[in-house]
Amino acid sequence: MTQMDLDAIVGGYHADPFSILGLHDGQIRTLQPHAATVEAILDGQAFPMRRVHPGGLFAVDWPSEQRNYKLRVHTGQGNTYEIEDPFRFPTLLTPFELHLHGEGTNYESYRTLGSHLTVCEGVPGVRFAVWAPNAEVVALTGDFNGWNLTTHPMRRREGGIWEFFYPNLGEGAIYKYSIHHAGGRKQLKADPYAFASEVPPQTASIVHDLNKPYHWGDTNWIEHRSKTDWLKQPMSIYEVHLESWMRDSATGKPLSYRELAHKLTEYVSGMGFTHVELMPIAEYPYSGSWGYQVTGYYAPASRFGSPDDFKYFIDHLHRAGIGVIVDWVPAHFPKDAHGLARFDGTALYEHADARQGEHRDWGTFIFNFGRNEVRTFLISNALFFLKEYHVDGLRVDAVASMLYLDYSRKEGEWIPNKYGGRENLEAMDFLRKFNELAHTVPGAITIAEESTSFPLVSRPVYTGGLGFTMKWNMGWMHDMFKYFQQDPVYRKYHHNEITFSLVYAFSENFVLPVSHDEVVHGKSPLIGKMPGDEWRRFANVRAFLGYMFTHPGKKLMFMGCEIGQTTEWNYQTSVAWDLLQYPAHQGLQQFVRDLNALYRDEPALYEVDFHWEGFEWVDFHDVDGSVIAFHRLAKDRENILLVVCNFTPLPRYDYELSVEHSGEYRQILNSDEPRYGGSGISNPPVIYSEPRNHPGRPYRIRLTLPPLAVVVFRLTRKK
Repeated sequence: MTQMDLDAIVGGYHADPFSILGLHDGQIRTLQPHAATVEAILDGQAFPMRRVHPGGLFAVDWPSEQRNYKLRVHTGQGNTYEIEDPFRFPTLLTPFELHLHGEGTNYESYRTLGSHLTVCEGVPGVRFAVWAPNAEVVALTGDFNGWNLTTHPMRRREGGIWEFFYPNLGEGAIYKYSIHHAGGRKQLKADPYAFASEVPPQTASIVHDLNKPYHWGDTNWIEHRSKTDWLKQPMSIYEVHLESWMRDSATGKPLSYRELAHKLTEYVSGMGFTHVELMPIAEYPYSGSWGYQVTGYYAPASRFGSPDDFKYFIDHLHRAGIGVIVDWVPAHFPKDAHGLARFDGTALYEHADARQGEHRDWGTFIFNFGRNEVRTFLISNALFFLKEYHVDGLRVDAVASMLYLDYSRKEGEWIPNKYGGRENLEAMDFLRKFNELAHTVPGAITIAEESTSFPLVSRPVYTGGLGFTMKWNMGWMHDMFKYFQQDPVYRKYHHNEITFSLVYAFSENFVLPVSHDEVVHGKSPLIGKMPGDEWRRFANVRAFLGYMFTHPGKKLMFMGCEIGQTTEWNYQTSVAWDLLQYPAHQGLQQFVRDLNALYRDEPALYEVDFHWEGFEWVDFHDVDGSVIAFHRLAKDRENILLVVCNFTPLPRYDYELSVEHSGEYRQILNSDEPRYGGSGISNPPVIYSEPRNHPGRPYRIRLTLPPLAVVVFRLTRKK
């Protein structure tokens, strides 16, 4: 050893500490800066070590070939303890694992990187591995070594991965990586692959045993899911922000995973929703981001409990027959000092050029989708939640920002692709591979939040599509809100806004969303978007939801909309459950409950959602009356529903519709029923068609249309 070697080891900046520390050339060396004396122990015999550097580097000549020695450390305070020397152990990651990571094809890279309980040469401990190719030194630090930044430098492996085995360390250990940059600068980083994190505002990672047995009770659900084509099944999704859905009434604190498991399952089951969608659940430091600025992609948010508590939460929902969709955020990540940003002192996970690598509107960085190690990090993360936590689907946030290089940018603020276009070719390739692999998990679904007209988002990759199962219909949502915000007297001038969605309704597999983004930041709650007095506002909401649930497409509703919450969503407070003491809010909640029941009971409303064969207009020409009528049809063409919508507060008696089929029309839903808060105007239980002289529609029916209401009839055809 040269003096430079000694100084570098003690100073924590030696590039290859494993060539110095441990057993080498007949000598054991160890760095113990807080020790008064150190001994090497073999078979009970002590070999005193000499101090070779005042900074705490000790050495002893070692004529034996045996490597299973221990170290006995004597501190100046009279304390003595024995430890295994972590620098005597061999490497654990195989060259093949390192190769797959660098190639970007290790789609379970969370089993290679991160912290893992393991046994090496008969000694239990934790294997740590982190990717930091441009770091000069990476050291492991944590509560187990007094947060010392120099005593446990890691071993550099191929592809820029740093590895370390810490003997006799167990689950629950708290740690970070000390990253040494060029020029001697250091920063502490949380583990990108950590399976658990400290509760914010603390930011360290926690060792969690991923292989610890958890006794899942959702076998029946998983088997059912694997055999289900969700495109042909009812999907009524309840979007939930766990931090603000319901809070403890005494303390005002958010509920835990286990508390939510019981309360949310009971509520969602009682309301008839088929799925819940969780706003991002991966670890995030700032509550005001709602979870969309992720720092711990592999760690369920610790503010609600442990990873096992999160498993319990999902398991409990599954046992009740409720699917779980999780918001996933591969589009961007925050600049928090402990997170992915400039992880090894360079633009590692992000692009170096801000024109490609930064969302200035959001203050976040953009993933470099063209980098192998970044793709495997993200795709492995998606599969991690689908496989390890039994999540049923991933709703991918901000897909449009991934697809377009000029997203929210002015001219000169973006770099065209290699063909001179605005499409992000690397992101498109990434999304296609993500969707291909996600769909290898039986029954799993993927949903894109994509706000543009980018083609084939929900079409298979082999046909040139991006491969998502479904896509949010943002156009329908905006048109509907624009229409319903009009005073009914002016709606005849906006009639196309409620019919236009059927022009493109079958170009994608659409979900109709009423999401969190529409009830915050001055956009007003759903009930607040409606004009008129209180009665008209509630009637409008019922008409809106009635049309939504009978319109082609799966359904999504944000929490609070189902009870008519009168204030905008606030992530710091609970849903205003106290409103349910008032009849109008009770009535709306009952209407949503009955809508879900109707939707699940009537195959015509969900079996043929994404093809013209499941929908046909009866009449959309009554512009002055703001009335539309249409059929929904099941796979069995004899299973037909007639839906009639009156979007004005004027009741219409003896309203005539020309229809194709002769038979009985039995009313099965009326949003104007008194128990929903309506006026009680209705039709007889059964209406019979009458012949008329018309070549295309040879029959007619006469209806009563309640004000601001949707009525649904089941047709029994007369042969």
